[in-house]
Amino acid sequence: MPSLYTQIEINAPKAVVWRSLIHKEAWLYWNTFLYDRNPSQPFIQGQTVQLSLRRLREETETEFQPQVTLLIPEVCLRWVAIAPGFRSEHIFELQEIDRDRTQYIHQEHFSGALTLLFLPFLRQDEHQGLKRMARNLKAYVEDHEGR
Repeated sequence: MPSLYTQIEINAPKAVVWRSLIHKEAWLYWNTFLYDRNPSQPFIQGQTVQLSLRRLREETETEFQPQVTLLIPEVCLRWVAIAPGFRSEHIFELQEIDRDRTQYIHQEHFSGALTLLFLPFLRQDEHQGLKRMARNLKAYVEDHEGR
């Protein structure tokens, strides 16, 4: 199964990183990859959320409606977006390095009959978006949330 992966160490406790990741209302201050179409709707396992993404800063947003498939506070958030012939699963994971440092991991897995058709167009830009989101989260948490 084709996939993308990025990780970054954040100098903050897991609870602080989790709060910034899960608090969609604050995304507009730091997240330049994912955008929330309904910020007041919290992440709830089994619920569909309305999001959009921008792989490159200059491109238009692509809207999608993933379903939250796993939510373990301070540990993991997962959602799946399905379009005819294409499935994408985002996995956000937090691992404690020590009390004041957290490993943030963001993975995306692709499957479906049209994956091989779409993936060449998405792979590089999507991976850049994942990495940008990780850097933005790190900067936001370390500059704003740690105070």
